[in-house]
Amino acid sequence: MEKLKLSLEEKTTLFKTVRLTIEEKLFGKISVPMPSLAAPVFSQNYGLFVTLTMDKNLRGCIGYVEGIKPLREAVKEMAIQAAFHDPRFNPLQKEELDKIHIEISILYPLEEVKDFSRIKVGRDGLVMERGFNRGLLLPQVAAEYEWDNIEFMNQTCRKAGMEKECWNNGARVLKFEAEVFGENEQ
Repeated sequence: MEKLKLSLEEKTTLFKTVRLTIEEKLFGKISVPMPSLAAPVFSQNYGLFVTLTMDKNLRGCIGYVEGIKPLREAVKEMAIQAAFHDPRFNPLQKEELDKIHIEISILYPLEEVKDFSRIKVGRDGLVMERGFNRGLLLPQVAAEYEWDNIEFMNQTCRKAGMEKECWNNGARVLKFEAEVFGENEQ
């Protein structure tokens, strides 16, 4: 699958869509018209995560690992999910809307990893899966915490509810690249 090269205008459109979608859910209306997602790039199916932070602390993060919906649908759905349905947090409150920072991650297809030395911290995200357990960490997480490959893999095992070094006990390791961009950081 071809990597996206979103323009600044397209990224801004995605951020406005996330913020206005959340605003509409909180207040029942929006302050300005919703941006158009008619550009052809928004009709493509990619994995997509919406991450919300407040004072540099995680406030919500949910997404699609794989491209099961066009970006124009996924971005709105994941805005709602991250703001109101991340089970780790209470739903976003009206007074928090102006305090959140939005980050969007567009995920490229998963690829099984056999040679763990090929995992590059900061470039790759990871998925660990075994049975009904599945966990994902986005590429920026390992870079933020300055983890090496082994710690990144162990933390992904933990996120999946599995033991350290789960990859030695039958867990499947998948990696993916992502285009990650934060609001007001393009």
